[in-house]
Amino acid sequence: MNDTPGWASPGSAPSEGQGPGASGPAEPAERPNPEQPAPQGPGWSKEQPPSQWSAPTDRPGAADPGRTPPPPPPGWGTPPPGGPGYGGPGYGGPGYGAPGYGAPGGYDGYGGPGGYGSWGGGWGGPPPAAKPGVIPLRPLGVGEILDGAVSTMRTHWRTVLGIALTVAVLTEIVVVLLQGFFLDSPNSAALSDQSATFDELTAAMGDSLINTGVVYLVGLIGTVAATALLTTVTSRAVLGTSVTAAEAWRDARPQVLRLFGLIFLLILIAVAVVVVGALPGIVMARTVGGAGAVALTVLGILGAGIVALWLMVRYSLASATLMLEKQGVLKAMSRSAKLVRGSWWRIFGIQLLAGIIAGFVASVIVIPFTFIAAAFTGGGITGFLNSAGGDIGWTFLIITGIGAVVGAMITYPIQAGVTVLLYIDQRIRREALDLELGRAAGVQGYGPGTVPGS
Repeated sequence: MNDTPGWASPGSAPSEGQGPGASGPAEPAERPNPEQPAPQGPGWSKEQPPSQWSAPTDRPGAADPGRTPPPPPPGWGTPPPGGPGYGGPGYGGPGYGAPGYGAPGGYDGYGGPGGYGSWGGGWGGPPPAAKPGVIPLRPLGVGEILDGAVSTMRTHWRTVLGIALTVAVLTEIVVVLLQGFFLDSPNSAALSDQSATFDELTAAMGDSLINTGVVYLVGLIGTVAATALLTTVTSRAVLGTSVTAAEAWRDARPQVLRLFGLIFLLILIAVAVVVVGALPGIVMARTVGGAGAVALTVLGILGAGIVALWLMVRYSLASATLMLEKQGVLKAMSRSAKLVRGSWWRIFGIQLLAGIIAGFVASVIVIPFTFIAAAFTGGGITGFLNSAGGDIGWTFLIITGIGAVVGAMITYPIQAGVTVLLYIDQRIRREALDLELGRAAGVQGYGPGTVPGS
């Protein structure tokens, strides 16, 4: 989507130092200044180029520099009927009507009692924002982000589920083959043997960690591929357009290698932070030993884990930035840090909630397949539960693999969709991306010179 307005990187200026709580002027002057920019809403960046968002000059009343009323926000409906123009001098005559521009106490009579921003007795509040696709073009709430991810999967189910199914099947085939031929360690039985020696337990735990790491690495590759393709689908769904799997692949292909590099770089950063945190305790354990060394190691790992979590949330929008803005790895990380700044807890909470929902859905799907697979093992379900795995063979691996594929078909779109919509939401709040998206989607009222309605 490099050719779509609004997706190209606006540079570092719009996000630099702009927190989510920034706001425009609280009250306008009693009489509008023709050279003063239109009032701006919360979160509107002060560094936006004024010429890009300047108010239109071809509306009625623009010729009178002393009485130019503020333009109505885009996509918020048409003014109430009542006559031509703004109703003459003072805006109190026919046109917008007495409860609109002509009522006392507003912006030169604008807005009715209560001052600028009151919509008056005849308006009834601002109409909803334009919604060309799966989300309205304004700052989003938590429910709207989750609903947008689900709506994308529901509206474009052929493309979304086709991509998720393809990636999940290929990933699970590799996982099943690795587990069947290479990762079936004979030492795993020691974990459930109460008479096992310390060396046997250590060897079994080492094998288990290696197996888990390999499976996680393969799953990560599948997640990266699904994210690359589903990011394109979700971004097009915001504009109300559809895209085929082939088109999504053509758009994502130039950035796939960079996306892999980004994911592995983030993993290396997290591992390095944890190792650095645990290093003092490890050194103390090697030199002095004792319970103090163990406590220092545990505290170091916990502290480093918190730092790693903070960094992962800080760079959590880098994948969407890399795919949609066609950025490099380091530039995408820098952009993500600027977009997340000031909203860390909100983004963390939304991503945590999305992860819990996706994990719960996947568990509901996978657990029944696990019990079905256990019924076909040598000891049955009882033997599987009592022996922490029972006689696991190809039948068990294939059936559980099918359950994992079905679960991934649901979790891939949810996780990718939430990440993309969080990225779009932050850019709407910081950089008025809703105007660019409205113009790209062909929404009436989102042309050059409009002021944001969010």
